[in-house]
Amino acid sequence: MFARGFAILQQGVANRAFPCASIAVTHRGRLAALKAFGHFTYDADASVARPDTIFDLASITKVMATTSMAVLLYQRGLLDIEMPVVGIVPEFADDSSGADDLRRGEVTFRMLLAHSSGLPAHLKLYEQAATRDKITTLAAKTPLTNHPGTHVEYSDIGFIVLGEALMRLADERLDAFCQREVFGPLGLAHTGFNPLPEQQRLIPPTLNDQGFRPRVIQGEVNDDNAAVMGGIAPHAGLFAPAEDIALFAQAMLGNGSAVFRQESLAIFTRRELLPAETTRMLGWDSPSETSLAGKYFSPGSFGHLGFTGTSLWIDPERQISITLLTNRTWPDGKNVGIRQVRPEFHDAVMESLIHL
Repeated sequence: MFARGFAILQQGVANRAFPCASIAVTHRGRLAALKAFGHFTYDADASVARPDTIFDLASITKVMATTSMAVLLYQRGLLDIEMPVVGIVPEFADDSSGADDLRRGEVTFRMLLAHSSGLPAHLKLYEQAATRDKITTLAAKTPLTNHPGTHVEYSDIGFIVLGEALMRLADERLDAFCQREVFGPLGLAHTGFNPLPEQQRLIPPTLNDQGFRPRVIQGEVNDDNAAVMGGIAPHAGLFAPAEDIALFAQAMLGNGSAVFRQESLAIFTRRELLPAETTRMLGWDSPSETSLAGKYFSPGSFGHLGFTGTSLWIDPERQISITLLTNRTWPDGKNVGIRQVRPEFHDAVMESLIHL
């Protein structure tokens, strides 16, 4: 049924866009495909990827963990998304420059979720910090680069601040909250932060690091800021196999799960109106003309990418989800061949399902 889509991924492996991939497709409440391709690395004797292989999800952490936590706190009346962040993280009021920037008091939870807070995209905080608390403090003190609400800049820094605020609201750490309230109830048996030592060799490596962590990064988070945060971070750190992500997607589609209320999801998966150029929702992204989701996802669809070569796209109108997990960053993080593979694969799968 998905022969052309599978062939595209096999060619992606052959062209060295990524050493291996694992996919899951759901359609109208059922698992329509679960398959793996390639080997952990380009070495001839490398382990073969399997459908149950666990991958470093990178920024999919932002939606499966952090945004899910926000949805649940919102459902319980503990989170007002229009509330200024300084009300929960008072140290956010002043930045590291010592300047009196009153704009910081305008930054709301909505802006952090929608990447319109004015905070920059990424900073190498790990070069200045050796602990989780220090990373969080540096993120909270990062100067704004734009006026809040006027510009979209996808921001790991913003999500670090957001995660800290959510954990203070819940009085609980991100990993513990998500395990009890999201992963456990949804049956995501192999999803979590910081894989156990005996699991690490069963996870494809993402980097042969020649810099900050001079070793092969395998079974530990690829992101350096997240690594300093102990592997449990609001912007990266989650590991999971494709089938677990498919189960999560089914919950987002309202198929048999009581974890998320549909009225709450409707708020978090509606495209923001401001700034005018945004494609962002609350936590999630939406398809655009140049989207790596391809050309077939309905306008109400939502999804997210991960730096390591992961993605999840969900189409509520057609009741379709497509999970694509790879370790495209192996060995040095420079390969961007996945940019061509992603939309081609998505289009091939969507064409197979649409023409049923």
